[in-house]
Amino acid sequence: MAVDVPPSPIPGRILVADDEPHIRRVLTTLLHNAQFQVWEARDGTEALDILGGGQPVDLAILDLMMPGATGLEILAFMRGQSRHERTPVIILTAKGQDTDRQAALTGGADDFLTKPFSPKKLLLRIQEILAER
Repeated sequence: MAVDVPPSPIPGRILVADDEPHIRRVLTTLLHNAQFQVWEARDGTEALDILGGGQPVDLAILDLMMPGATGLEILAFMRGQSRHERTPVIILTAKGQDTDRQAALTGGADDFLTKPFSPKKLLLRIQEILAER
C-alpha cells in the first residue's frame, strides 16, 4: 500500500496495539514514513508490557478486541497511571456500534475510528491530537 505521507511536523513515539498483522504493518509503515517512532504490540498483554515497562509514548492506537487485554482494559490502565493518564489514545476498531464508541470515549479515549479506515485521515488526526498537547 503506497500512501504519500509528508513527514510529521510533530515528532513522537506511538504505540500501535492490534492483533491483526496486516493492520499493524500498515500503521507502522504509515507512521515510520511520517517520521514517528513506533512500538508494536501484537496483543493486549504486549501493550501493557510496553506501557508498564517505562517506554514513554506520546500517543497510543488501540484495537478494542485483542487477546490478553482489550483496548478498553489498556485504556483504563493508562488512565490509572500518572505517567500515561494524559497520553492521547485513538481507538481503531472493527466494532462500530454506538455502545462501543460511548464506552471508549467515556473511558478517556481521544478519538474512535472504525476499520476500514483512511490512512491519510488517521495520520491527520494523529497530528492534530499531538499538536493540541
